[in-house]
Amino acid sequence: MMETNVTNMTKVQTVRTAGEVRAQVDKFVAEGYSMDRIYVLAHDKDRTDRVADQTGTEQIGMDEEGMGTAIANIFRSRGDELRAKMKSMGISDNGAERLEEDMDRDRIVVIAWGGKEYDNDDFDPTITYFPYMM
Repeated sequence: MMETNVTNMTKVQTVRTAGEVRAQVDKFVAEGYSMDRIYVLAHDKDRTDRVADQTGTEQIGMDEEGMGTAIANIFRSRGDELRAKMKSMGISDNGAERLEEDMDRDRIVVIAWGGKEYDNDDFDPTITYFPYMM
């Protein structure tokens, strides 16, 4: 019988500010996720860099996306790139579209990744999505 470990599950939280990112990161760490499994995404690349630096979180890079996606992202628009990054972590097309719309409205997406890579139209049906923290 396989033991279900909470950190094998992917969780997605949408927040508004770097302070909320920090609070969410602390929450994910308290749940047992390691810092190298916690990712931030913002629509603006510079903002993503800044928030990742400030909070010690990761950005979705070649290790998570795989070489093909990473190379394709060089030629993609930011929206396509964000969706491809999210899909590589198991987020469905619909989920990625919804999260991208949130990012268009200046939200920041914090992902605690379960560690399984996905490609093509495969996605993780067990991901839990959280609305904004109140």
